[in-house]
Amino acid sequence: METDRTYRNHIRKSRLTPFRVIVKETDLYVHSRKDLSSVATERVLHYRGFIENYISRNPEFAVSLVPWRNKDLCPEIIRDMVDAGVSAGVGPMAAVAGSIAERVGMDLLEHTDEVMIENGGDVFIKTNEPVDVGIYAGNSPLSLRIALRIDSSRFPVSLCTSSGTFGHSLSLGKADAVCVKSRSCALADAAATAIGNQVRNSRDIEDAISMGGKIEGVLGVVVIVNDVLGAWGDLEVISGKGKKP
Repeated sequence: METDRTYRNHIRKSRLTPFRVIVKETDLYVHSRKDLSSVATERVLHYRGFIENYISRNPEFAVSLVPWRNKDLCPEIIRDMVDAGVSAGVGPMAAVAGSIAERVGMDLLEHTDEVMIENGGDVFIKTNEPVDVGIYAGNSPLSLRIALRIDSSRFPVSLCTSSGTFGHSLSLGKADAVCVKSRSCALADAAATAIGNQVRNSRDIEDAISMGGKIEGVLGVVVIVNDVLGAWGDLEVISGKGKKP
């Protein structure tokens, strides 16, 4: 996602304590009831260790752009990535950021009843009150003018964003932003990549959303190309200032 990560300022919060965890390429921005940075760091190291060890034995796992079919005798986080890639029709690394955010978030919920974790534009959310998450869309005039209100009081909800016009994530499309809502952060991450790959211009938005809506587990999709927006699913879309657009 965006190199300087200023989009992090547009995850609205009030009561929760923010902290940052950086381990190699993993850069988490976390909000929870208390500073759990030491716990979060240990969990990131734990899950990265599984991924790094698996890649050392299966180098092609890190570069595959198609679903990875072999998940025998592999750690659960690898299974998360494989299953998400198979569901969305993309390679397993398309789900790596979402998988780490989700696994670390679930572990932190053993220490707090509220947590939000943002990892490269992928957000895992479990809070007692609704939160508003702005959609960063690079140079699009709609960037940060649109937000999604997320109610995760009953179960965790994830929002993952992919872009073909900015950031480091690999996308074969040209969407300024594809944002996917799901209960699975790994799936939302992979699905955002898959949907984004279908978008070359604004005329592709409808078909891309239709494709995304057929991925089991996807609850909602937003696609932004320049000044055109398409949305589908269980979404409460609000303006960047918290009012209905």
